[in-house]
Amino acid sequence: MPHVPERTCVGCRAHAPRGSLLRVVRDAEGACVDPTGSAPGRGAWVHRDATCLEAALRKGGFAREIRTSLGTDELGRLRDDIETGAA
Repeated sequence: MPHVPERTCVGCRAHAPRGSLLRVVRDAEGACVDPTGSAPGRGAWVHRDATCLEAALRKGGFAREIRTSLGTDELGRLRDDIETGAA
């Protein structure tokens, strides 16, 4: 049986297979969605679920994991990118 990598959702803190989560990565412009899950840099993983997304934004899960503060504009852009399916 092959090994399936697991990651922890920054919203609900539950472990899940990597393929079922969405990665957000810090780049030169700030936080952005990493649709391939393989971009270089610090990353945070979240379920593709509105509840987990809101919890991660409300509790500061993204900022904590990617080790940077996220401004209101950046949080809004990140929310839009995830919700509109840019991932």
